[in-house]
Amino acid sequence: MKLLVTGGAGYIGSHTVRQLVAAGHDVTVLDNLVYGHPESIVDDSVCLIVGDLGDRNVIEPLFAEKSFDAVIHFAAYAYVGESVSDPLKYYQNNLSAPVTLLQVMQEYEVKQFVFSSTCATYGVPDEVPIAETQNQAPINPYGASKWMLERVLRDCETAWGLRSVFLRYFNAAGCSFDGAIGEDHDPETHLIPLVLDAISGKRDAITVFGTDYPTPDGTCIRDYIHVDDLADAHLRAVDYLSKGGTTDAFNLGTGRGLSVKEIIDAASKVSGKEVPVIYGDRREGDPPQLIADPSKAKNTLGWVAQHQDAHTVVKTAWNWHQNPKW
Repeated sequence: MKLLVTGGAGYIGSHTVRQLVAAGHDVTVLDNLVYGHPESIVDDSVCLIVGDLGDRNVIEPLFAEKSFDAVIHFAAYAYVGESVSDPLKYYQNNLSAPVTLLQVMQEYEVKQFVFSSTCATYGVPDEVPIAETQNQAPINPYGASKWMLERVLRDCETAWGLRSVFLRYFNAAGCSFDGAIGEDHDPETHLIPLVLDAISGKRDAITVFGTDYPTPDGTCIRDYIHVDDLADAHLRAVDYLSKGGTTDAFNLGTGRGLSVKEIIDAASKVSGKEVPVIYGDRREGDPPQLIADPSKAKNTLGWVAQHQDAHTVVKTAWNWHQNPKW
């Protein structure tokens, strides 16, 4: 298929692009490189266009030239704290800009859309593990902007037949197994790279926010899913839509949780070094547990996370952080 991948030079996007190319797809990446890295596009067959998805002068010529079959949409801002302090930035980039993209898709009759959504659309869950049937009540503008775009996509289905898959991620983690591409955010907020930075001396210590949660070791539990498993889910979503699949949402996670302390212990064992840790108070708004119920993705897409243990996930990240390519 001819695919447009927005945000394809980012963390999850670049891992997905590699798998799409390996599967034989013709891939064009559109990325404004605000957070993406052109070096992460390691396949020469991929056409990288530097530009903004909300700029019709950029995207309309692309659709006219390429005759895309489908769009995979990653491009979004994803810092929760920043979304609270600067909500309009998030609604502009995560909602308004994709609407422009959808307008062009409608004009060129491209009716398949894979959306990189998030478990943040659920807010504080009513129960754990979290199924797709749970109420969506986001508690920050980041989650709200993703939820709103899901609603826009459903309305587009009613209006002009767009079929979409919403992939609601839990905690993306790890790096490619061959070390060719990895995770590099600025600023960095993800637990595993923060822990590895502390081990490497790039930061003084890792702060653990809260040790008195109602969990076995007192620290928060999250569902860490390897980035290559996330990429595989996007390939399966493309295949699902190409075979006539209807608009639907799927939670992507392992179905099991790992605590902050378990991640720190795994990092210590992988690196052979002690992790400098500071223990602090809880952060407001951090639920004790966020774990996916991934059974729907298994039953409908045939997708199951293959890399579920902390050691494997952390080891791939450690390999990258020891020898980053950019």
